[in-house]
Amino acid sequence: MLSRQHKLVVMKIVSLFSVVRGYNIPIIVLAQYLSAIFILAPEKRALDIILDFYLFLIVFASAITIASGYIINNFYDSQKDLINRPNKSMLDRLVSQKTKLTVYFSLNFLAVLMASIVSWRAFLFFSTYIFLIWFYSHKIKKYPFIGNLTAALMAVIPFFAILLYFYNSISFEEIENHMSHFMVISAHAVFLFLLLLIREMIKDLENLKGDLANDYRTIPILYSEKISKQIITVLTFLTIIPVYILVNVYDVGYMDIYFYVCFAVLLFFLLYLWKSNSKEQFLMLHNVLKFLIVAGVFCIVLINPSVLWHGKELISKY
Repeated sequence: MLSRQHKLVVMKIVSLFSVVRGYNIPIIVLAQYLSAIFILAPEKRALDIILDFYLFLIVFASAITIASGYIINNFYDSQKDLINRPNKSMLDRLVSQKTKLTVYFSLNFLAVLMASIVSWRAFLFFSTYIFLIWFYSHKIKKYPFIGNLTAALMAVIPFFAILLYFYNSISFEEIENHMSHFMVISAHAVFLFLLLLIREMIKDLENLKGDLANDYRTIPILYSEKISKQIITVLTFLTIIPVYILVNVYDVGYMDIYFYVCFAVLLFFLLYLWKSNSKEQFLMLHNVLKFLIVAGVFCIVLINPSVLWHGKELISKY
């Protein structure tokens, strides 16, 4: 049996895991590696990409920067979360604000250190990214739409970190030869950005009470739930543009199946959105979007699913 002191330590570890949303970090790492293997460098052996030490530093720096972002966001949102997420908030409060800040600065220092080992460009990239996350959490997130846009952008930026890494050594003359890879990753990023932006706006509807009590100037508070739903509807239809580019202009293999399923789900999503008026209903819509985003990560494999049943390709010529 664990002693009382040991139980407290375990609970604090669980609390910190909750604060940094540790369940999201492996998904982000997997998404970056799958993007590198199937989109950015399909001509390279997958094993070479997996064992690339500098790519590992970029991916790890991205992961701990995002974790630190969750910490500073939790730090500033502690009062709001007491209303919107009382159970999670009570768990998160097992770790003191001082400890959260200590971990926050430590993770950021480690991320910048690892980035500096890769290149000065990576150092500059992550230094700017860390500042933007802090500025968003401290100031921007309280403002309508610009806060939603910034939150979605912050979630997409790590994919451009690996894009920067792979294209770091390419000369200006060679860029045109790699333009298709750049367009594919950009179209994926735009599609993901739109889903994340929609999710952020759903969160505003879900967290209405806490935002109102803490003077957050979100769209449903300033304008109305109806206006917020109209914007979400427009954004949902805008997802057609990046999907059209991916399916009809570039070859994404069998991943087009994922996009077709997405459209079907998003149509039902919109129908349910206009019938929703409670926190529980908006939470369900939030979870639907989260499922689509996570499923999209795993479905990157559908670009070349033969890897799944031809294991040798992972080691040899893929």
